[in-house]
Amino acid sequence: MTKLWDEISKPSFVINKKRAIANIKLMARKFNSQNILFRPHFKTHQSIEVGAWFTDAGVSKISVSSVDMARQFFDAGWRDISIVFSFNRREIKALNQFSAEAQISILLEDLDTAKYISENSTADLNVFLKIDCGYHRSGILISEFETIKNIALKIQELPKLKLKGLLSHFGNTYSAKNKEEVQTIFESSLKAINNLRDFLSPNFPDLIISIGDTPSASLMDNFSGVDEMRPGNFIFYDWMQYRIGSCTTDQISAIMLCPVVAKHADRNELIIHGGVVHFSKEKLEHYGPICDISNGFGTDVIDGVYLKSLSQEHGIVHCTEEFFSRTKIGDLIGVIPVHSCLSANLMKDNTVIY
Repeated sequence: MTKLWDEISKPSFVINKKRAIANIKLMARKFNSQNILFRPHFKTHQSIEVGAWFTDAGVSKISVSSVDMARQFFDAGWRDISIVFSFNRREIKALNQFSAEAQISILLEDLDTAKYISENSTADLNVFLKIDCGYHRSGILISEFETIKNIALKIQELPKLKLKGLLSHFGNTYSAKNKEEVQTIFESSLKAINNLRDFLSPNFPDLIISIGDTPSASLMDNFSGVDEMRPGNFIFYDWMQYRIGSCTTDQISAIMLCPVVAKHADRNELIIHGGVVHFSKEKLEHYGPICDISNGFGTDVIDGVYLKSLSQEHGIVHCTEEFFSRTKIGDLIGVIPVHSCLSANLMKDNTVIY
């Protein structure tokens, strides 16, 4: 254990700075080499300090998921910000407080909201149309060419709004089991959105295409047909990304550290302070593997030891006999989160830089 470990007394989200910066630089080089705008999504880390690591890698344009987050990074000096969540018209007053002093892009998927924003915004805004290429979470269905064209033509007539491009999140790659499945989703979705762009090109010759899932960003090599990439999870990665094949365990740059508060020898289980309010309910075969932190930050998985179940504050760790016998009450347990974005969000007030 390190001296830093001795200072941790409650569930903490621990970031390995060296690994995180390496992940940033690798992704920046990948897209810069193909002349693709790298606009990372800051919802994963939501940290001014971590954001500065991107600046050092030459990043000046970012994505966020809310007006509040846009304001947070605007106050930290960022001036080119895309809010890549279908815009909540109730937040236009909050956006008006700073939008005139920055280059702000918003995400729309209906004409009524576009009209409302046009009538109530005090600054010019760039607009992306949200396109559903198969994830079916939000956006206009990719097959609705005429509907999309009609919305685009009407937006073109509205004051204060400039149609910038087509935006999609190929989020169905997160359910892929391997690189081949990611590739199939990526290529079919990219072909579809480029067909849409071609259809719109007589009226809108300069539309850009923006996509942003981490599996595609990590595993694909050819991004022809993409103008802007917005991955976010890649800075930390997690167990889900490892299972997909997006990263190695050595690239995982964030883990949870949780204190052991009880032992149950009758079932070889440990109780940790670390529950749903720290990890979220995201689950694969379990809620995260236990990793070896005996020599400091580490992501080497300990076979047969994993976070079995969660309640609000409690976590139950399934153990091998050997791991159970050598772990004491008061020790820290390292867990690789299933989904680092959710854990990072929940643990914003208890984050440690290693």
